[in-house]
Amino acid sequence: MPEVIKARRAALGLSQADLAAQVGLDKRQIRRYEAGDAQPTLSAGRQIAQALGITLDELAGAHSRRVGLSGAWFAAWETWKDGQPVFTAQPVTLRQRGDLIQIQAENRGNVTVAEGGYLWRGELRLWDNEVLMGWYAAEDEGVRSLGTLFFRVHMHGQHMAGRWVGQSHDGPLLTGAASIAKSEDAATSQLRELLEGSAAS
Repeated sequence: MPEVIKARRAALGLSQADLAAQVGLDKRQIRRYEAGDAQPTLSAGRQIAQALGITLDELAGAHSRRVGLSGAWFAAWETWKDGQPVFTAQPVTLRQRGDLIQIQAENRGNVTVAEGGYLWRGELRLWDNEVLMGWYAAEDEGVRSLGTLFFRVHMHGQHMAGRWVGQSHDGPLLTGAASIAKSEDAATSQLRELLEGSAAS
């Protein structure tokens, strides 16, 4: 458990103080857990696992080959406004608990609401470390967009490429290419590759 806490905390870019604040403990207690000088209670262990985006079994050292996707990402989308394609890129946060992943847009990115951009959230499920499937829904008042998401996951979890299908900002049922990567440039580059590939086929 000490190694799991330390490694996962570092992978998420959290300090001991950050983790302590998230779970409501003193920083010295996190230091004791990581040094192996103490074991968390079940309730503290559950809070630590949740903050680290892992299961209690994984916190206790059970081996998992599940790809870890929690953290800050960028999403790039081919979407539509007034019948014209719009290409958006925005920061998103993924929070993984086992095979379930919450996804949240942090801002509208490079497109305003009037141009077809909006805040949204969703939930995805990871299948065999290869596929993410789930839903999304707009959070901006007056925006009716909602639908489904399908992504192929890179074998090492470095990026995801796929499509969305749903009710657009304007209302009609539409679909478009989508990508998620660690930087805005990588996400938009991957989106261009997806669009070029579909145009060639």
